[in-house]
Amino acid sequence: LNIVNYPARTLTMQCACLCGIMMRLSIITILLFVVASACGGRTETTSDAGEQSAPAATASRPTFSGDSAMALVEAQCAMGPRVPGTAAHARCVDWLKTRLTPLADTVIEQLGPVETFDGVHLTAHNIIASFNAAAGGADNGRVLLIAHYDCRPWADADPDPSRRTQPVLGANDGASGTAVLLELARLMAHQRPGRGVDLLLVDVEDWGQSGAEDAEDTWALGTQYWVAHRHVPGYTPAYAILLDMVGARDATFMREQYSEVYATGIVDHVWRTAQSVDASHFVNRTGGGVTDDHVPLLRAGIAAIDIIDQRPGSEHGFFDGWHTTADTPDKIDPAVLAQVGSTLVALLY
Repeated sequence: LNIVNYPARTLTMQCACLCGIMMRLSIITILLFVVASACGGRTETTSDAGEQSAPAATASRPTFSGDSAMALVEAQCAMGPRVPGTAAHARCVDWLKTRLTPLADTVIEQLGPVETFDGVHLTAHNIIASFNAAAGGADNGRVLLIAHYDCRPWADADPDPSRRTQPVLGANDGASGTAVLLELARLMAHQRPGRGVDLLLVDVEDWGQSGAEDAEDTWALGTQYWVAHRHVPGYTPAYAILLDMVGARDATFMREQYSEVYATGIVDHVWRTAQSVDASHFVNRTGGGVTDDHVPLLRAGIAAIDIIDQRPGSEHGFFDGWHTTADTPDKIDPAVLAQVGSTLVALLY
């Protein structure tokens, strides 16, 4: 077992066997309860994803456009940093609702009061768009796809100390995952998949406390609110997939540690599907455990995984522009967005 502690919100672990994994007590205590009481949400598969067959090709499958997703990244960034409580954030909320309303069966704006670690009271604006809304819950295979759209208020990892109080534009950390889901919504509006799909665009994810022990609960505040107040009473998806930082050049999507431990079958299924569409940025090896929007879902017994760009050789474990003023659209690669989007299309169709 080799444990390397990164600052902020990531804990990297490399382990030869799952039974030897160590996690922070605040995560493992709750998640062990999830495994004991809600193991029905986890799909059991063989440990070698390469031994399992890939999804069958579908001639009628729509084509995901990386260029269209790139335009959606640029549109978000043109509003400025979408920091909760700012005018740019309010414009983004209206823009998201306007784009999704004519595409989805239903669009819900969930307003949730939250308090940040530094005592700021905010209203989280979670946006849920449902496709094939009449389809049932877990038994009928509804899939929940998640991304956060808000931006970090401070570029606290910026190499230039004078810029660390400036907000992050969030081209990759926020806009990329949102853009992939918006482009997917456009495809689903024209050609419905054969199952129910819900898009959850969550707010106040990135106002967390960096560099502090036991600070997991200061992140993902919008998701924590959604878990406690589902948009439909009793709603539970078959599984959930989170997209976070899915557009940077040379992205490396490793099998995130918490996803690997608590939703192994979903990870196998997604990475196997990525292989079937030649998504080379998906790397079939385990990365670090990241405190992200999927963790509150795992705590609630929902099988959830995180598709997130990890760079083990970097100082903080993420892409170079993470939590800096350099997280700008020129760092985004439409081909990377296309690989993530094409993987989701193959899963849903």
